[in-house]
Amino acid sequence: MAQATTFRAGLDIGSTTAKLVLLHQDGTVLFSEYQRHHARVYDTIHSFFNQVKVQQPDCVIDLTLTGSAALGVSNSLSLPFVQEMIATHAIVGRQYPDINTIMDIGGEDSKIILLRENRVPDIRMNGSCAGGTGSFIDQLASLLGITTFQLNDLAKNSQHIYPVASRCGVFAKTDIQNMLSRNVSHADIAASVFHAVAVQCIIHWPGGWRSSPQWFCVAAFSPSCPSWSRQSCVFCNLSPVIWCSPNARS
Repeated sequence: MAQATTFRAGLDIGSTTAKLVLLHQDGTVLFSEYQRHHARVYDTIHSFFNQVKVQQPDCVIDLTLTGSAALGVSNSLSLPFVQEMIATHAIVGRQYPDINTIMDIGGEDSKIILLRENRVPDIRMNGSCAGGTGSFIDQLASLLGITTFQLNDLAKNSQHIYPVASRCGVFAKTDIQNMLSRNVSHADIAASVFHAVAVQCIIHWPGGWRSSPQWFCVAAFSPSCPSWSRQSCVFCNLSPVIWCSPNARS
């Protein structure tokens, strides 16, 4: 009987989504999947590994967990756990040594790492509000009665950017209601929402930090919202930005 091949795998369980990646021994991606788990974490994990079993029926998986909702799963299943910002910092330091600014924008929180030579990294988090996160975009898309994919498509046709409160979803909804009452186009509203997230993430948190020409950004919602990526680059003159999204194959 042939010996089963062992593959490394990483499972990221966040506040709203779960992501799994399976790596070949040479580091190439064999499988990746991304889903909203809707608080059904174990069902989502089961779905992931059923898919892996179909593609790689005889493999052995060396699994490590990360993410804000993964520690409990790690403890209950006696699996290794790595805090997500430590994992991000490690891979960026190895593959992109010239970058000194790393941003991780999750479903309900966002983090930024500011790297200084020969000093402890400065890690900041918006722990008090979901402004500038995926749920912020979800809420404002719901206010317009559309999905985040549709919000992204609308933003492509915008003509003007309007100010939207970026630190608080409640205040942002008030701004959008005001724009709706003034018959501002939904395209301009969509672009203004993405602009607000860019302002919150890239202007407010760094607090005057002088970044390198490139940033590394991990954004759970970036596959459905490339317009946000474009707003970030244009508004903040960040060109190029290295994006890492859940369905990225590289």
